[in-house]
Amino acid sequence: MTDLSRRDLVAFLASLGLALPLGKGAFAAAADVAASAAQGTSIRFKDPVPYSFERLVEETRQLAEKPYVPEVPRLGDVIERIDYDQHQRLRYRRDQTLELNDGRAPLRFFYLGRYFKMPVGINIVEGDTSRQLIFDPKLFEIPSDSPATELPADIGFAGFRILEPNSERDWIAFLGAAYFRTSGELDQFGLSARALAIDVAMPTPEEFPRFTDFYLGPSDIGGRVKIACRMNSPRIAGVLEMDVKKDGPIVMEIRSRYFARDAIQRVGVAPLTSMFWYSETDRGRRVDWRPEVHDSDGAAMITETGERIWRPLNNPPQVMTSTFGTGVPKGFGLLQRDRNFENYEDDGVFYEKRASVWIEPKGEWPTGSVQLVEIPTDDEIHDNIAFYFLADKPVSKGDALAYDYRLTWAKDQPNRGNVGEVVATRIGRGGIPGQPRPPGVTKIVIDFDEGLVAALDREAKGVEPVVSASRGTIGKVDAYSVKVNTSWRVTFDLMAEGNEPVELRCYLKKGEETLTETWAYQFLPAPTVLGG
Repeated sequence: MTDLSRRDLVAFLASLGLALPLGKGAFAAAADVAASAAQGTSIRFKDPVPYSFERLVEETRQLAEKPYVPEVPRLGDVIERIDYDQHQRLRYRRDQTLELNDGRAPLRFFYLGRYFKMPVGINIVEGDTSRQLIFDPKLFEIPSDSPATELPADIGFAGFRILEPNSERDWIAFLGAAYFRTSGELDQFGLSARALAIDVAMPTPEEFPRFTDFYLGPSDIGGRVKIACRMNSPRIAGVLEMDVKKDGPIVMEIRSRYFARDAIQRVGVAPLTSMFWYSETDRGRRVDWRPEVHDSDGAAMITETGERIWRPLNNPPQVMTSTFGTGVPKGFGLLQRDRNFENYEDDGVFYEKRASVWIEPKGEWPTGSVQLVEIPTDDEIHDNIAFYFLADKPVSKGDALAYDYRLTWAKDQPNRGNVGEVVATRIGRGGIPGQPRPPGVTKIVIDFDEGLVAALDREAKGVEPVVSASRGTIGKVDAYSVKVNTSWRVTFDLMAEGNEPVELRCYLKKGEETLTETWAYQFLPAPTVLGG
């Protein structure tokens, strides 16, 4: 996918996750092929072959020992004409829905398109065997004037989605590169996850691994479905398997195995991709009528030592990469903490319902850091945030990597702990209202709530803010309870000359007790208004 544009891909992905009506005539995956044909269905399978996760991993290890063979799409010029509008017209037929796991995972498929030109293999696992689904254009409703009519009958599938049983809504989708998305606990698609992120924000072009084959079967943990994905790329190949539960939050128990063909400087593990245009923090960037526009409003992490850190997101004037030394993190993720509709006022895409996604490492992980990449954007159609784990040791040719983790798509961060959390960050003119404002001074206001903070008496004594800055001067530091709710507010002035970023940190304590998570913000002096 060397010609793939990050922004083209994610803009298209953002359009997915639409409800599709579920037809009454769905077919069971385990049904006999001949019987299905007698019923008039186009669902057909190849003969069964041996299957296990270990077997798939070994086959992929052997694949990685061979030179990468660049992929060239068949009739790519025709598929290029299947743009967003054309792709929306290629509907999978309702009566061909493939039922998995006793109807718990109704399955439908995507047609190829401009940003998904390479086919994927779809395999259904039954015990210790799997059968590959045979592509048939009769499975789709294809208008007579569609470019798809010019493609051969064996062109292949682009990906798939799983629907709620007896429902008109899908809740998980795999389409494009090595991305996958769910609708989360509040049933609203937003940010995406990936298998790996390779050389993000590096001088060389980012490499996009691609899922080439999927294996879908019954869950081992009482969930909806288990999905194994074979991934390939010029410098690495691997397998990512997820056993998926959906009971309120969507929880994926993931094990991944990767094999490096070549050295890679930056391999982001368990990467998340999101969109942040602007929030309440910096009103100078707001050029749209809506108060806030973002899929996530902050990056959260728990370090090896147990420190909880909250980093409000930025939309910077240039690409910014921030690295947080966490050792082996206890968890990290991109969260949407603001759940108030009136703070977004968008009754079309419902940003207040976007999932918070949390990664919890399991087993042995190497020492490393979590890395946040923020890319300038002037619209909400571009995903501009990447967040992932980065091992201290670079990947060398021949390395075998193993990462197991739990990936949760929920309303709130799991394992929130008892310390207070940041609920708002605001920036304005420094100084004292009603008095002459000093030039070059910025007022920073942070609201903490929940946990130990909410439990404080409104007139509590000895609550102390701890504030630090990587450069510049801090002044007029204060902390007090907000009398209309349970939050406490920290305010301070910052004087910092020049345009270099300032790394700020703040938390509340009382005596020796830490009351809150650590607010860690990258202040960007003299921001440039984007999009206006």
